[in-house]
Amino acid sequence: MAAKPSNDKRKKRGGFPPAAEAPAIKPTGPSDSATRRWGLIALFLLVSLGGTYLAVQLKQGPGSMKIGYEVVNTFPHDPTAFTQGLLWNDGVLYESTGQKGSSSIRKVDLETGQVIDKHDLSDEIFAEGLALAGDKFYQLTWKNNLIFVYDRAFKLLEKVAYDRDGWGLTFDGKHLIASDGTAYLRFLDPETLEEVRSVRVRIGNRPVGQLNELEMHGPDLYANVYQTDYIHWIDTKTGNVTATIDLAGLWPLQQRPDRNAVLNGIAIDPKSERMFVTGKNCPYLWEIKLVEKKE
Repeated sequence: MAAKPSNDKRKKRGGFPPAAEAPAIKPTGPSDSATRRWGLIALFLLVSLGGTYLAVQLKQGPGSMKIGYEVVNTFPHDPTAFTQGLLWNDGVLYESTGQKGSSSIRKVDLETGQVIDKHDLSDEIFAEGLALAGDKFYQLTWKNNLIFVYDRAFKLLEKVAYDRDGWGLTFDGKHLIASDGTAYLRFLDPETLEEVRSVRVRIGNRPVGQLNELEMHGPDLYANVYQTDYIHWIDTKTGNVTATIDLAGLWPLQQRPDRNAVLNGIAIDPKSERMFVTGKNCPYLWEIKLVEKKE
């Protein structure tokens, strides 16, 4: 999506100031010395363990364990596709592409990246997230305040007014879940498209916005964080970010055509557990495996 604001990067603080010179210790008798020695050992262990725990918490953030990845396969992807939504169903990829004049909903062959079927939207539409609920596709729009509903053949069934910016969209088996650039996920009734509830996404007490493409897999929700290489793993009941997948290095910055070419697009095959990711105007689509993060 063009012109979405990026997050500022926080500067790291410098080192700790030098410790003050320790005061002289008055000599004591043998028993006092032994007691003091054991006391100092106990204090050292307490501080060391506590310091280690604190360092881990500061490094990861509450409830945001870092997860890495391994590339299993690399497939071709249309480099002109401004990917907004991606999903897998019955062995086929479905994709929503954005930008005015280029927005579409399409069916794509995984192995070749070729478009099997496509429905182009009118030039004033900026399409966004995509979800499949039952036999209907739902497609968000960014600033057009519309949700498009299609059958499986991409025949437009209806256009429904929606009073928020559309970003990401997925289906949890009961509700459509939509993001709008804020820290809130909104749960919509797929029949009426009315909001049923919302949850604020957070790490600790800090709200987390810029949630873009969404993908539901079982009870787990994955969300691209716009203009980063992160995918948050979110508890949809509480909004807590339980883990963060770091895709750094998957698509090096020097290989991207412009600043809007960011990672976006998550699809998971519920049967085989294969996970696919891509980006906006990206010539590749990767199958990845999640692994322990290597520091």
